[in-house]
Parts: sequence; structure tokens; C-alpha cells
Amino acid sequence: MKTLVIGAFALLSFFPALLGQTTNKEVMTKNQNLKELISEVKAKADSDQHRRIEKGLLQAFSFWREEDGTFDDFRQLCLEHSATTSAQRQAMFLRIQDNFELLFGSFNKISVGLKIPLHVDEGEIIPVDRIFGGYGAGSHFSDDMFANKIAFITIMNFPFYSLDEKTELGPDWSRLEWAYARMGDVFKSRIPARLLLDYEQIVTNADGYISNYNIYVGKLTDKNGKTHFPADLKLISHWGLRDEIKASYAIGEGFTRQSLIYETMLRIIRQEIPQEVINNNEFNWNPMSNALMKDGKKIIHTPEPDTRYQHMINLFGALKNIDVYSPHFPDYISRKFEEDMEIRVEEVEAVFVELISAPELKEIGKVIEKRLGRKLQPWDIWYDGFKTRSSLDINKLDKMLQEKYPDKAAFEADLPNILVKLGFDTDSARSIASRIIVDPSRGAGHAWGAAMKSDKARLRTRIGTNGMDYKGYNIAIHEFGHNVEQTISLQNVDYYMLNGVPNTSFTEALAFVFQARDLELLGLEKSDDQSRHFAALDNLWSNYEIMGVSLVDIHVWKWLYAHPEATATELKEAVNRIAVETWNKYYYPVFGIKDSPILAVYSHMIDYPLYLSAYPIGQLIEFQFGSYIRDKNFAAEVYKAFTQGRLIPQLWMKGAVGSEITAEPAIEAARSALTFLR
Repeated sequence: MKTLVIGAFALLSFFPALLGQTTNKEVMTKNQNLKELISEVKAKADSDQHRRIEKGLLQAFSFWREEDGTFDDFRQLCLEHSATTSAQRQAMFLRIQDNFELLFGSFNKISVGLKIPLHVDEGEIIPVDRIFGGYGAGSHFSDDMFANKIAFITIMNFPFYSLDEKTELGPDWSRLEWAYARMGDVFKSRIPARLLLDYEQIVTNADGYISNYNIYVGKLTDKNGKTHFPADLKLISHWGLRDEIKASYAIGEGFTRQSLIYETMLRIIRQEIPQEVINNNEFNWNPMSNALMKDGKKIIHTPEPDTRYQHMINLFGALKNIDVYSPHFPDYISRKFEEDMEIRVEEVEAVFVELISAPELKEIGKVIEKRLGRKLQPWDIWYDGFKTRSSLDINKLDKMLQEKYPDKAAFEADLPNILVKLGFDTDSARSIASRIIVDPSRGAGHAWGAAMKSDKARLRTRIGTNGMDYKGYNIAIHEFGHNVEQTISLQNVDYYMLNGVPNTSFTEALAFVFQARDLELLGLEKSDDQSRHFAALDNLWSNYEIMGVSLVDIHVWKWLYAHPEATATELKEAVNRIAVETWNKYYYPVFGIKDSPILAVYSHMIDYPLYLSAYPIGQLIEFQFGSYIRDKNFAAEVYKAFTQGRLIPQLWMKGAVGSEITAEPAIEAARSALTFLR
């Protein structure tokens, strides 16, 4: 493996906190001892192992603590377990890889099982379910592996490479060398199990809060006390509320419905919503005036007590406690972007700002106004009229789908047929579908992949008592795209350590590719120049929305790190201010309306911190990938791209479509579409 040459003494300076409270003399002694040990180990090894030995031993020693033993214990461990030949190193890799698959796969399977009562709509949740659901079977993995020295053995033989190193060296690495590098990513930090368990429980609590945050919109009233939704309609925030706004463009009283939902969203963001209407259908509520009624009488209500923002504070506290144990990535922002996404946050922000500042957006806004016959409103960030579905009768579509998929078994049985319609051959379709289980979801829906080849992926979507409606189907096709990626990138990748994709944006990309074809799968989508141009406008407009949301998420986390002692109320005020500032800078010029905090409504901010950026990056990838494969064999291109496994993002993109991730294709396509419309 080609590697950067970095001196031991220079690298030691990166890990002073892990060496403990020592005097200068003790540090010099340790440095000298380590230098001698590196020379001793090199002397027993082939020359092609020398650079790896220096890097690996240095990193392993940086995590060595007093409770792990003396320096002589460390020396003996290195002499016994540092590979001396490339063949010995490869044999060690294969053995460790197999064991990691067994461990990671089992941890994942246990977690899925324990969370089924929380995630799957199959009975009442009882208090003990949340305790079991918050248990992390793998939380002690790191502690155990450092205690039994497997972590040190892994690090010394498969050291960690930074994003800069992967970017410089990765293009010349073989598949095996990439797998070695990914094994080096396993032990980048040494986080105590108690902190991981704390975080797991806090995430579970936040997820439970969001998964059960439903609004009975059939109880929403206008200023005259009139209701405008089906009496029993219950929508989860924010997904269900947002999707109802999208669906309402195709109905006569859509503007009124959208206005009511928009005001509901504002009350949620500002925590002015009556606690009594959350997941409760006993009251009528006018979100415009915030008046609560029951049996024709006005009721004094209690605003939700900043619960939304307290969950964010809890998550921040748990993640900040982990920071000190992550020397390569000293805060959660760097861990999320440089470690998880492997794209620097500054690069992500630059791409987002480039797109949401595009002058084409103002012209698209004028097109939307003309199509709607009115001025833009803030909720039109979710305008859905460029899609074929916007002109369809949603009630007829719901009825058709409820008859087609009356329950989860019917949808699960149809998965192979869906894949065949997308271009997969019968054997591949059956093979992929056989590794996916469909569950009725309590939340909006999600996909949960397997982590070992003997396990199956899970597809969750909402399935009502009358069957699957269009919202559930649309989400299900999106999640099915995730499951297909999860299955191919696990089952068909050459090394387990390379399983998966560079980051969540890439699985979102395939999910969006699938979701964009949902009506085509039902035989309701037309494909011509006009529809392709409309798709380009829709792509830029939807990126415009989600990139603004993502920038708010990023800026909120930067604010949290600048104000680590903030209360939930202070955070609420900051989130609303940041959302308004972002709106006024990038959205007011297009919409002509100031001071909307609507960009802060996404529930991801509460239970999946800094996940939102994966969506717009995913949409950019989806657009590039979708455009590239338009005239190619769909299934073949999916296999070609996703069997690359977990390379770094830009290298993966080059392998899939021949170019890096950029906003320019999306902007250029919208520019051409606007010319076409003129």
C-alpha cells in the first residue's frame, strides 16, 4: 500500500491528551522507547511493511493507557502480532474481517429485534419496550476490544488514514488496500461504553418523541370553526404534514389546507402548539389563532414546554461527552462530515450556497406562481406541481393502491415484480427481494439494512387498516431503493470491510432514483422532453428547499458548540433566529415574504442530528447518476456503481459516472428547462 511518510515524533504531537499527565522527561523517554521499538519491529519484517509498521505502532501506542499494561507489555504485543510479511498481514485481515462481520451483524440484528415494538405498528408500546430499545448490544465492543488487545493488534496492522490521505493515495490503491484502509477506520477512537449507552438511550428517547408526534388534522379549524380535512386524518410531523401540503396542490381547497398546516408547523417550531393536540383527537384547534375548543367551548391550553429543543440539548450533551475520546475528529460536526460523509463541512456548505443562490430559482418561482395563479407562499418550498402525480386525483390513487396492497404481505410479495419493471432480470430480482422483510411502520417509514450476509434488510412504511395509500407507497418505494443498495453493497462487494456506500447520501441517491419512478411502476408516468425538463425544475426546486433546511441544521450545531451551556429555551430562540436569517438571505428574494422560520420544521434535527445534509448531496448524486444511466441498462449500472462499496465519495462518483459531485449539472439542466419552457 502506497503511504505517506510521517515521522513518529511529529505524529505523537497529535495525541498529547492520550498520553496522560506526564513530565517532559517521561514524554522523551516514551518517545525514545517507541522509536527503538519501531526499529526493532521493522528489523524482523520485510521492507514493504516498514512504513505501515511506523504508522501502525504509533497509532496503537497513542491509545495505550496505564490499565492496558506497561510499555514492555506493549512491546511484547507488537513483537508478537505485527505482521512481518504481506502474506501474513493478508491472512490476519481475512480472519479479523470474518469476525467483524459476525460481531457487527449480530449487534445489528439484536438492535433491530429489540426496537421492533418501537418501530413496527404491531401492538401497544409498554414502558419496558423503551428501555430494551435503548439498549446497545455493541456498546461495549470498543471497550472489550481494547481490553483483550484486539483493537491494538488491528490498529498496528491496519492503521487509520485521514481523509486527506485517502484523497491523495486512494486512487492508486487496490481493492485489498482499500479494504485494509477501511479496517483502519474501525478503531479511530476509544469511547467508554457508558457514553455510547447513554447516547443510544437519548437517541431512542428522541426517536420515540418524534415517532409519536402526530397531529389530527381533521380537528384543525379555520377562523369560522370549519374543518377541511377528513375527520380521522392523522399526520406525523414533519413528514406527514409536508406530504399533505404536496398532495393539496391537486385539490380545490388546497390553499386553505396548506395554510392550516403551515400555521401548525410554525406553532411546532416556536413551541406555541397546545400540548393537548399532540397525538390527541379530543379537541378542535385553530392554528391561526391558537384557540383550543371542545364541545363548542374554548379551553385554556398548555403550550408544549420546549420539549422539542430539550431533546436536541440532550443529544448535544451526549455527543459532546464523546468528543474528548475522538482525537482524529474532535467534535461532532467533524465526525459527521469528515468521518461519516468524508466531505468537509465547508465543502458541503459551499455546494449548498452555490445552488440556493442560483438566479434560475427566481425564474422557477415565477413559473410556479403562473401555474398556481397566485403569489408564492412559504410552504411552496414543497411545490410538487412539476411531477406527474400533482395532476392525479390522490383519492383515486389511494383507492387503487389500497386494493393493490391491502397489507404488508401483498407489498412484500410484489417486490420482485417491481425490480423486474425497473430492469432487473428475474433471478436478480428474486435474490434481492428474498433478503428484504416489509414491516408496517409506526413512524413515517425507514429502511434498516443487514450487517452480515446471513441477515435480511427491513423496509418500514405506514400501512393503514384499509391498506397502503399513496403516501405509504411513495415512501415504500424510496425505502425499497435503500434496501436494494443495502443488499447489493453487502452481498455483492468483494470484501466485507468495503460493504456499504461512501456515506448516507449515496444510499439516499438510489432511494431517490427509485422514488422518482413510483408512478412509472404503476403505469401512470409519461416520459418525453417536457417531462424531463419538468423533472429538472423539480430537482433544482427540491434541492433549494432541503439545502436551506440543511444549512439551518449545520448552523444550529455550530451555535451549540459556541454556547455549550445553552438551555432548551435559548436553543429554541437560536433555531428560530437562524432559520429566519437563512430564509431572509436565500428565500426572501424569490418568495417576496420575510421572516419565515419554516426551514426549522424538519424532525431529523431532533432525533438524527446533522443527517439532513445527506439528502441534498444524495439528490445531486441521484441527478448525476440518473442522467448518466438514462439510456443505459438500469440494473447493470446499479450493480456497477454499488458493488464499488465504501470508497471515498468523489472516487466512488468517478467510478459510477466518470465525474465528481457538483451542483452545476442540476443548475444547467434547470437552465435548459427554462429555455425550453420559454
